[in-house]
Amino acid sequence: MNSSQSDFVSIRGVRLHVRRWGKRDAPTLFMLHGWMDVAASFQFVVDALAGEWQVLAPDARGFGLSDWPVAAQGGGHYWFHEYLADLDALLDHYAPNDTVNLVGHSMGANVVCLYAGARPQRVRRVVDLEGFGLAPALAAQAPHRLEGWLDGLRAPPALKSYASLDEVAARLRRTNPRLALTHARFLAQHWSKPDGAGRFVLQADPAHKLRGPLLYRLDEIMAVWARVQAPVLHVEAVASPILSELAGTMPLAEFKARFSAFADWRERLISDAGHMVHHDQPEQVAALIEAFCA
Repeated sequence: MNSSQSDFVSIRGVRLHVRRWGKRDAPTLFMLHGWMDVAASFQFVVDALAGEWQVLAPDARGFGLSDWPVAAQGGGHYWFHEYLADLDALLDHYAPNDTVNLVGHSMGANVVCLYAGARPQRVRRVVDLEGFGLAPALAAQAPHRLEGWLDGLRAPPALKSYASLDEVAARLRRTNPRLALTHARFLAQHWSKPDGAGRFVLQADPAHKLRGPLLYRLDEIMAVWARVQAPVLHVEAVASPILSELAGTMPLAEFKARFSAFADWRERLISDAGHMVHHDQPEQVAALIEAFCA
């Protein structure tokens, strides 16, 4: 297993933890994890990379070893676009004069795809691991969405605790039955921390469970994607459960028509994998990333 080092970078009023693998002078891949996950989630892909790469993977604000800024302010919500601003600042710190290779999983994939449209001149390649956007929203949903958000602020969410790291690992394997036990035990060490009372809690601010008040405007998202100049590689699990959940009753081809907004979009499907493709088939994911970004 390739060992990583930890950087702590203070940007935009928060201290972000960035996990670093490889030599500093090697070609760089920036990797962004998904919702309720941490940067260490990419360990298995890093181990499978055949070439010399430097991989920089931040814990998003409110996850892992990064600050919980909203909690420090007395509660609230993590606005999605803060993740784009954090990425922008991190790239200013690590690669101020370079075009960059961006890899994202799920929420992280949505971040890198939007960033590549907001800053098209800064991005060389984009790898989207199981990033689909969200189901399109209707204006009629706005009143209920606002009401639900206000209710959530009155009763802030909490996260479950676990008796041991083995119990955390078992929880990870219930969510993803394909996850090897050794991988689950590794992830449990980074996904959780002691709570001071003999149990373990997730390294995530419970405020992430709050659903925000704003609707997902697909037309706005596609307008941003249309500005992406970099080639985009979309990696998806065959019969992706997340894709089916997002599409609902909509035909999958109709749902995925949104990707026509990208000027240069390629798709690769991976068998025997679920949403966590980078855990289930890290060798295939690593090979796709290297071939695309080399």
